[in-house]
Amino acid sequence: MVHSAGIQDRDGAKQVLTALVARFPRLQLIWADGGYAGKLVTWVATVLERTRVIVKRPRHTQGFHVVQWRWIVERTFGWLNRSRRLSKDFEALPETTETWIRIAMIQLMVRRLAARE
Repeated sequence: MVHSAGIQDRDGAKQVLTALVARFPRLQLIWADGGYAGKLVTWVATVLERTRVIVKRPRHTQGFHVVQWRWIVERTFGWLNRSRRLSKDFEALPETTETWIRIAMIQLMVRRLAARE
């Protein structure tokens, strides 16, 4: 789900998580970045009745450090940045960007499936 830059991440997370739980009702555990701490933790527990775990960077680390579970998101962003259309923010509407993300991921999946044959 893509939002406009005018929506704060924590507010946008509520929309994303509500849609996610509606689509995947068996989902019980949600991992989130440290930027999503605070009132959102309580909201997830009370409204969605799910458990949210904040994945934090280990203390006293400098430079690059692989953080468990978080690297999956960073890797996916790297894959998306290979798509020329997504390398810069060209789109006027969030819906258009969301569509181009879907197209980029479809291309990635098709290439991987074709490589198996």
